Amino acid sequence: MLVQGAALVPIKSLSPQNRGLPRRRKTINLPVVVAPITPTPRNPTPPTVPSLLLSAVRCRQIVDTDVSTVIMLLKNGFPCRSCEYWSQVLDRLAKHPTPAGMPKYGYLIESAGAPVGAILLISSSIQEGDKLAVRCNLSSWFVEPEFRIHASPLISQATRKQDVTYFNISPANQTLSIVEAQGFTRYSDGRFVARIFPSVAQRAPVQIVGSDVYPDAPFEAFERDLLLAHARYGCISVWCVTSERAYPFVFLPRIAKRIIPCAQLIYCRHIEHFIQFAQPIGSYLAMRGKLFVLIDSKGPIRGLVGRYRGGVAPKYFKGPILPRVGDLAYTEAAILPSLF
Repeated sequence: MLVQGAALVPIKSLSPQNRGLPRRRKTINLPVVVAPITPTPRNPTPPTVPSLLLSAVRCRQIVDTDVSTVIMLLKNGFPCRSCEYWSQVLDRLAKHPTPAGMPKYGYLIESAGAPVGAILLISSSIQEGDKLAVRCNLSSWFVEPEFRIHASPLISQATRKQDVTYFNISPANQTLSIVEAQGFTRYSDGRFVARIFPSVAQRAPVQIVGSDVYPDAPFEAFERDLLLAHARYGCISVWCVTSERAYPFVFLPRIAKRIIPCAQLIYCRHIEHFIQFAQPIGSYLAMRGKLFVLIDSKGPIRGLVGRYRGGVAPKYFKGPILPRVGDLAYTEAAILPSLF
C-alpha cells in the first residue's frame, strides 16, 4: 500500500537461476514511509486572556461619560476607598484648571467597550521664571490582573509629551525598579522631619497672614492664586510678609504614626525661605497644634533642627525641568490629601 509522502528506495536482488552466471542487477522499488515532523509549540500554555479580547483592547483619554465606570473600576482596585471617595476625586479633577492639550482626568484601557484599567493625571501650568511650564502628576492607577500586559503601554501613553514634566511622588516600594525603567529619575531620596521651635523673639520683623489677606508688600500674582487654590483643598496657606516682599508658604496638615499632628511642606519659593522664617512659622503652626514639618530632601537640611530619614517617600520625575524640593503644588499630595 502506498502512503502519501513515501520515498522509493532501490534494493539489489539476485534470482536463484542466475547463480553462476554473470551477475545481472534487478531493481525492485519498495515504498518507505517517512513520519512527518510536527513542530513543538514554543508556548504550549494558553494565554489567560482570549485573543479576541486582547485584539479589542485600546487606550484612550477618560471623558465625562466614563466617570461612573471609572469610579467602579478604581473602587475594585482600591477596596479601602469608597465610591464616594473616588467620586470626590474625579469631581476635583473636573474642576481643576487643566492646561490645553492635556487630559482632564487621565487615560483608561478599554476592552470590548468596558474599562479594564485607568490612570489619573493632574496637569497644571506652573510659572517657571518668566514663562509657564506644564507639569503632570501620575496618580491612582490600576489595571485588572488579566490585562496587566497593557500596563506599560498605558504609562507610555500617559507620559508621551516631551515638553511636559511628569511626577511620580508616591511609588510603591515594589515598583521602584519599574518606575526607573520607565525613564523616571529620582529627585528626592527621603524626608527631613524638621522640629520647629516657636519663639517670641524674631530675627527679622515678619508678619504671618492668611491667604485671604492681600499683603502690603510685593508678591507674584500667580502665587496668590496658588495659595487660595490650596486653601480650598484644605491646606494651610499663609504669607510671611516683610518690608521687602511677601513670601508664600503652603502646608498640608498630617498625622504622623497615627497620633502625632504635624504639617507637610507643600510649597515655598525656595527652601532657604523656610529656613529663614522657621521660627515665626513654627509659632504660627504651634498655635494650630503642629510641632513638626515634613520636608522632602536628599539629606539633612543645614540650618534646621531635625532628623533625616533616607528612603522614605522617594519622588521621581521625567521631563525637561528638574523639580525643586519644597514644591508639591497642584499634586495629589495637596489636591487628594486623604490619599496620604
